[in-house]
Amino acid sequence: MKKLSRKEEELMQVLWDLEKGFVKDVIEQLPDPKPHYNTVATLMKRLEEKGYLGHKEYGGTYEYYPLVGKEVYRQTLMKKVLHTFFDNSYLNLLAYFAKEEKMSAEELEQLVKMIDKENKS
Repeated sequence: MKKLSRKEEELMQVLWDLEKGFVKDVIEQLPDPKPHYNTVATLMKRLEEKGYLGHKEYGGTYEYYPLVGKEVYRQTLMKKVLHTFFDNSYLNLLAYFAKEEKMSAEELEQLVKMIDKENKS
């Protein structure tokens, strides 16, 4: 799976929420200042070339839809982060959040409960 730029990820977030849409629909969902139509159209074409989007054509206008689900993208991205920055160690990842992001004891307890629940399933 090819890496996405920050702007490409932003467009994918919109399309995951919309499930499908034309360039104008995507632009409407983006924060101000709105990017130019041609900029968004170019990024969407690039996302299609990378295999993230598909389209249906309606008289020269394209309606885009995601080919890669948000969860699949998240899993791929998190595996890369885990490998690149945390030596494939979930413990290192969680220690980072506990230390650098000031994860509270309550949040850690909730995490332990989630892990216990998943292991019992």
